[in-house]
Amino acid sequence: MTELEKFNETIEGLEKGTIRVAEKVDGKWVVNKWVKETILSGFRLGKIVDMREGQFSFMDKDTFPVRQFSLEDKIRIVPGGSSVRRGAYLAPSVIVMPPAYINVGAYVDEGSMVDSHATIGSCAQVGKHVHISAATQIGGVLEPAGALPTIIGDGAFVGGNCGIYEGTIVGDGAVIASGVIITAATAIYDATKGEFVPRNEDGRVVVPENAVVVSGSKPVTKGAAAEAGVHLYCPVIVKYRDAKTAGSVQMEDLLR
Repeated sequence: MTELEKFNETIEGLEKGTIRVAEKVDGKWVVNKWVKETILSGFRLGKIVDMREGQFSFMDKDTFPVRQFSLEDKIRIVPGGSSVRRGAYLAPSVIVMPPAYINVGAYVDEGSMVDSHATIGSCAQVGKHVHISAATQIGGVLEPAGALPTIIGDGAFVGGNCGIYEGTIVGDGAVIASGVIITAATAIYDATKGEFVPRNEDGRVVVPENAVVVSGSKPVTKGAAAEAGVHLYCPVIVKYRDAKTAGSVQMEDLLR
């Protein structure tokens, strides 16, 4: 098998959902490094071509065209300018509202919604029945090949204008309020326990399951900034999901 044949076979597996960039093994997320390496090989193997779609002209590697769907895929891509790149998986019953973008290697599981102006970055893993609200960015992690991608757990709700980046793991059922930004350097404070959330054994930022996270701040405690009363951005867990929270973020089955 040639390198290009291996690349095409892997991309087809990604689109079918039979191959994933990362998956849970014994309750722990593990990256499939070889899958990322194969995706990366596509950029080297491809050549830049003019990909015309109607009145629009795109210039990209011929190994990464826009993915094509059919009715058999049982997903909804609402008209208005959304794009899904080759090598992304969208499970049956997924909804993509316009305009949105889903990059190579991404996995969006059943019943999830990607809302308007939202982006799902390369290799990001989005679970079942997740709502990615308008103008939110789920960051891509394609390089280095061994790095775990950004992960959004089953049943999570990510509010509008959020940014979840750099391999952050959002636990099942978590609720991220509008405007929250989480990166690899972000410290999350759990107000219900009076302590900062510890990183996992791999040093990654993890939003606990069912946590409700809002934007907050913490005071600088040393130096001139402290004397000036300066605060730094800090997401805060204000509670854990309850019946009231579940009702406020419930997704309407009628939309599906």
